[in-house]
Amino acid sequence: MSTKILPDSDTRPDLSEGDGDRERFAHYVQKDKIMESAVTGNPVIALCGKVWVPNRDPKRFPVCPDCKKIYEQMAG
Repeated sequence: MSTKILPDSDTRPDLSEGDGDRERFAHYVQKDKIMESAVTGNPVIALCGKVWVPNRDPKRFPVCPDCKKIYEQMAG
């Protein structure tokens, strides 16, 4: 039996800007999490998995198609 050392992996969310297409959309997030983020500065997680600290007006962007699809599936 041999032992292998695996490389370190970072499991923290990537909070950097420039998230590609996801930056061009407004995302679905629980309202209480948005309010909490506004107070604490903690990041939120959208239905599609995007992790970020909201700082732009979502009304200026189209809804993320992945978030919309997931929301519709949840609503039933």
